[in-house]
Amino acid sequence: MHLDYRFMVETFFLSLRGIPVTLGISLAALVFAVPLGFLLAIAIVNRTPVITQAARVYISFIRATPPILQIFIIYTSLPSLLAGVFTRFDGAFDVFALNPVIYPIIVFSLSETAVLAEVFRAALSTVDKSQFEAALAVGMTGGQGYTRIVIPQALSAAAPVFCSSVTTLVKLTSLSFTMSVMEVTGIAKVQAGVGLAWIEAYLVMAVIYFIMIFAVEKLLKLFEKRLRAYAAG
Repeated sequence: MHLDYRFMVETFFLSLRGIPVTLGISLAALVFAVPLGFLLAIAIVNRTPVITQAARVYISFIRATPPILQIFIIYTSLPSLLAGVFTRFDGAFDVFALNPVIYPIIVFSLSETAVLAEVFRAALSTVDKSQFEAALAVGMTGGQGYTRIVIPQALSAAAPVFCSSVTTLVKLTSLSFTMSVMEVTGIAKVQAGVGLAWIEAYLVMAVIYFIMIFAVEKLLKLFEKRLRAYAAG
């Protein structure tokens, strides 16, 4: 098999331009998913009426449906729904002119929220409730008990799974090309279509994602060490 190495080099450097988009989508999704997932986890652990049931249904739906289906639902249905709403209220806002990067951020924020809710729920369950009750007994408020006693221990327990979920999220953002977003995969696929060199493009994508995930994992290892140090006081 003959590979077009010149094409691979050109595609490699072109695809590198998509890394900021890939990482930006991942970071934006985490900004929304981390606090929402933690709040859902607290609601589930405390068995908050209505919210707990709604959270379980939401998490079950996300876990039961493939990401590509969630993308099709958001990317194809949401713009039409919003356009109908704005038209009904005589709005001049053009929904279809929105930057397409908004849609993967929405999709991956929703899916990652469900994942992290389960991660944080399991982590919170590892902390003995008696510790929180002891914090209240010595005069701490509920917020202080959570921030000083419960959360540090829960973060330490959640760190390995949280880091794993982040690397999975970064890889999932490769599906953003289905929403017309030119990230790493999107750029490489366009180049492959132009040069009719699909194998070369896939090899380039594999190398870039390997380098990117390797770097992300190293950063997450440092983050995990910091969390453990914080939990240890």
